[in-house]
Amino acid sequence: MIRALTGYSTRHPWKVIALWAVLGVVLSALAPTLIGRVTQNQTGDFLPKSYDSAAALEIAEEQFGVNPDATTVTMLVARSDGKALGAANQKRVKAEAVKLAQRRVIMPREDDRPKFLVPDRSQTPRIAPAMVAPDRSFELLSVELIGNRTDKGVQGVYRAFRDAARTQFSEAGMRTGFTGSLADTVDTTDSHETAAKVGGALLMGLILLINVLVFRSVLAALLPLVAVAMIIGVAGGAVAGAAILTGRKLDAGTPDLISVVLLGIGIDYLLFLLFRFREQLRARPEQSAREAAGQVSGRVGTAITSAALTIVAGFATLGVATFGQFRSLGPAIAVAVLVMLLGSLTLLPALLAAAGRKMFWPSKSLGHEPGEGRAARFGAQIARRPMAMTFASVALLAALAAGLIGIRMDYGQGNAAAKTPAAATATEISRALPAGVSDPTSVFVTATDGGTLTAGRLDGLSRALTQVKGVGQVARTVLNKDHRAARIDLYPTADPQSQQARDLASGPVRAAVAQHTPAGTTAHVGGTAAIYADISTAVDHDLKIVFPVAAALIALILLLLLRSLLAPVILMLSVGLGFAATLGAATLLFQHVLGKPGVNFSLPLVLFLFVVALGTDYNILISDRIREEMQRPGPARAAVARAVQHTTPAIATAGLVLAGSFATLATTPGNEQIAFAMTLGILLSALVLSLVLVPALTALLGRSIWWPVRPRPTKGGHPQHRANAPAPEPDRVMMAD
Repeated sequence: MIRALTGYSTRHPWKVIALWAVLGVVLSALAPTLIGRVTQNQTGDFLPKSYDSAAALEIAEEQFGVNPDATTVTMLVARSDGKALGAANQKRVKAEAVKLAQRRVIMPREDDRPKFLVPDRSQTPRIAPAMVAPDRSFELLSVELIGNRTDKGVQGVYRAFRDAARTQFSEAGMRTGFTGSLADTVDTTDSHETAAKVGGALLMGLILLINVLVFRSVLAALLPLVAVAMIIGVAGGAVAGAAILTGRKLDAGTPDLISVVLLGIGIDYLLFLLFRFREQLRARPEQSAREAAGQVSGRVGTAITSAALTIVAGFATLGVATFGQFRSLGPAIAVAVLVMLLGSLTLLPALLAAAGRKMFWPSKSLGHEPGEGRAARFGAQIARRPMAMTFASVALLAALAAGLIGIRMDYGQGNAAAKTPAAATATEISRALPAGVSDPTSVFVTATDGGTLTAGRLDGLSRALTQVKGVGQVARTVLNKDHRAARIDLYPTADPQSQQARDLASGPVRAAVAQHTPAGTTAHVGGTAAIYADISTAVDHDLKIVFPVAAALIALILLLLLRSLLAPVILMLSVGLGFAATLGAATLLFQHVLGKPGVNFSLPLVLFLFVVALGTDYNILISDRIREEMQRPGPARAAVARAVQHTTPAIATAGLVLAGSFATLATTPGNEQIAFAMTLGILLSALVLSLVLVPALTALLGRSIWWPVRPRPTKGGHPQHRANAPAPEPDRVMMAD
């Protein structure tokens, strides 16, 4: 199957390139609209209905008409001169709010794409009075917009509304402030805008620079970006289409994460092909470039397929998670990686066949074998001193893993401590009112005895809630139209995104509700703090399921590829140690050094899948090459040295590119921890595990690492080697420049 795909692509390269180009253009244009149809707006909707906060959210939607797609912004209005609001001022605030609520906010155009390809988020906001400060220093208004806070269209609508409100109230002699998750996200995004653009430009520059330095070729530098861009465009449309067909909802941040993943692994796979293609052209200068492309693509395609399937298997296991955000993310990335795999077996070989030797123009390196250099000396060093190399690698990884001591999970949204206008507004509000007024914890009560609810019937519950330590204020009871359901809003004294607010909602508040809910009724605790408290429970449950299932599937793929029982165990233990070292380093930096509440709650799971699955790519490449080299005559350690020599440039280059790709996530607000951890994890996987630890262990164990099916040297070596130039002497290895 693999050789059939690569063979057809190298025999008919221009047909394959034309097909991918058409698919890339069409699906890239349609992807934003398609993804807009399958985006989930509320994090709480990703929780199973069995969780208390999810049940509360369902009651809010069915009984109180709460729009599940809505996001709320709290707007502060105060006099510009700092004086207290008088009756006339409050009347003016109400009048201006009515005007704003009657004006449709038009989504600004941010690019030149046709209108039908851009989801229109234009809308008329719902504005309602919320609360007046006890000292009348300000009044709060609740502004409801539809859409996910991470959606760029929704962010544009918010900016337009914010600017219009500032202008309108300024003309009335008043100032405004805005807070809430959407306001904070936009402020943080705007403050990172320059960094994001610079980071993207640096990444593209890094890829070009590395490829130019390695291949000394213009085409080899530009081709990875063009080819991967085509495949990413197709993958985006495929992911959206799969979500529509299966009825799954995606988190708004999924498309950006997919692009980063595909950019890194796509360039990795192309680099694996380019290095082997150059090696083949040097070894057989008389061979046609098209034939060489077919031969190399068939051989490397096997390793690439196994590497991609480890990623697919790892992320597909998220489909069994209970937390819907994980359950949708896993299959989405799995589909995207399958598209990248298809592109790697068709488009990339076709490009090699079409370009031929011109791929490396204007470099003259194809005309001569490179001399012995750093990669050769590095391989020889590992072969001579495998015990020392193993000890040094394990010591480094163990030292980093020690940072796991005392690890805590942080379920905040990442921007609570940012110095933004939204944060400043929240601070101003908290000086006069409980911090939770902009995002209350709500208790929803429903009648189950056939009767109706009254405020008096729920007085005991309300009084009990006011006695809970940490609750700053309890709002009056609100009944729905048929008096079959009621809502009681609580305003915690702690920041609603803090651990204190989550502990309050999941602990004392739920305990008070369970004890004081009237007979004949049921009650559920909802709101952001309660939702994230339940997410923590769901994530803890998912970690216990996904980790072993993903590890088992990846081990099975390694078993089938390497045809060995011992080698997969060694590879899995090495990547497991790499995972522990990476998570430990992140914990050490963010929790112990920078004083964060803990590491991001999604970090262990995402990091496990990325580091184990993506890191296994490099282990597969080096292991596959070691096994191939061991089919040549000579000692096992000489085979390890040759394998390290030939794969070091490819793995080091690919690791730097993929690490640089993940590093750009740091420019996205709230992703700093994930960016650091995945960047470090990929560097450790490529430079320590794959190039030092695994080869050193293989040199120690020799051909017995492939037990029970050990590769035996054959006369003339591996069939591909028999077709190539004579092998170098076992004690002398050469570096591919």
